Amino acid sequence: MTGPVEIVTPQGADDMAAFRRLAWDYRDVLLDLPDPDRQVVLAFYPRDKYRAVLDRAEAENRPPHGQMRLLKVDGVPLGCGAIQTIAPGDAEIKRVYVAPEARGTGAGRALMLQLIDDCRDMGFRRILMDTGRLLTAAQGLYDDLGFVRRDAYQPIPEIAEGILVFFEMKL
Repeated sequence: MTGPVEIVTPQGADDMAAFRRLAWDYRDVLLDLPDPDRQVVLAFYPRDKYRAVLDRAEAENRPPHGQMRLLKVDGVPLGCGAIQTIAPGDAEIKRVYVAPEARGTGAGRALMLQLIDDCRDMGFRRILMDTGRLLTAAQGLYDDLGFVRRDAYQPIPEIAEGILVFFEMKL
């Protein structure tokens, strides 16, 4: 897919269904990772818990507390990302995912740049996020965008130690 990239706030049932589908696709990709990484995903997001997170997304990831974004290429939803407030002035970027057919096109970079701009526009002073140790393309993008690697910014279970990579960007 090489058509125009559009990044929108999901509006209406079709956009929300696409956002949820892409978020489930993201979880499926993480579940394809080898153990122990796969076990971390299962510990953090068992099916029922992940469903509840996505059910609350419209309330928790909308201004003034957050934001949701849907990436479309040629009008087809192929990526998603969300922002949530984790402390006054601190945003966390979550569930950034770009479908395989849009990877390598700059779509992921465009989505991340939009999420960063959204954080600035909402008055956040810092962005925090994490990704898996095996997701090296994502890590490279975050490094290239100016995120700095750091220690965990919230308590994590022992099972996740050494599996997650944490990032921070001051705005």
